[in-house]
Amino acid sequence: MKHLLSTQDLTAADAIQILDTAEEMAAVNDREVKKLPALRGRTVVNLFFEDSTRTRISFEAAAKRLSADVINFAAKGSSVSKGESLKDTAQTLEAIGADAVVIRHSASGAPHRLATTDWIDAAVVNAGDGTHEHPTQALLDAFTLRRHLARVAGTSSSGTDLAGARVVIVGDILHSRVARSNVWLLTTLGAKVTLVAPPTLLPFGVEHWPCEVSYDLDEALADAPDAVMMLRVQAERMNASFFPSTAEYSRLWGLGDERFARFSQPEFKDTVILHPGPMVRGLEISSAAADSDRSQVLRQVANGVSVRMAVLYLLMSAKESAR
Repeated sequence: MKHLLSTQDLTAADAIQILDTAEEMAAVNDREVKKLPALRGRTVVNLFFEDSTRTRISFEAAAKRLSADVINFAAKGSSVSKGESLKDTAQTLEAIGADAVVIRHSASGAPHRLATTDWIDAAVVNAGDGTHEHPTQALLDAFTLRRHLARVAGTSSSGTDLAGARVVIVGDILHSRVARSNVWLLTTLGAKVTLVAPPTLLPFGVEHWPCEVSYDLDEALADAPDAVMMLRVQAERMNASFFPSTAEYSRLWGLGDERFARFSQPEFKDTVILHPGPMVRGLEISSAAADSDRSQVLRQVANGVSVRMAVLYLLMSAKESAR
């Protein structure tokens, strides 16, 4: 594996290797000195053409904990704002000796373009491209869920998949690269995924995805799934009205206090709440749900560093051995 561009490219064995490596990295992150010399002397560039806080900081922490040198490149305030092309930017990074490029871009397919041209020889990691994919987010979600299921079963998570797990993903599926990456990865690992959204927020062709689709959140929750993933309504990507009002959206597809009260029932005792962030409290999720002991949001953030350490280590080790 030279690049990580899409979860569709991962086999179950690939995904489990990344998750198992992340377990080893998590042990490092639990130590007093959170540092490994694995990538000493290597350079990782965070190339972000879109605003980001969690993902950029997570990749930066991951690279630094592996002892890599990190260059943060933001499009705003750079030559990109003056009209410089992706090709010219990439060739600049090649000239300074980048070994890996973590790219976030508003255009779907930009990471693939960077990886499949001769512009740069570095390993490319997709940190989110348009409404296409966000593979490391899906990997950290799978890592978080796998650990939770192992705790419930009283077993080790290493080497396991997600066979039999039931996951409900709720909200703005249409604009969500996180939902797309999760559908492919979770099903590859054996989970059953159900998407829940208003019809206007489901993408064209979703009936061909390897998942079930529902318009009724209460119906989807009736079987007490193992995890409920709430998605943010991405208003910044919308150029039309996709639902009558925020109040109606929250009532029908939000995890508000009344709906969250169902989690106190015995059949929901092991159900957890996931959210890729940032959360819009009061719209897709209430503060009671977001701050409850069912919420895995902060664990997702912490696990993200371990997963991204694993991805950078595996990709750059493979690049080194290929030389």
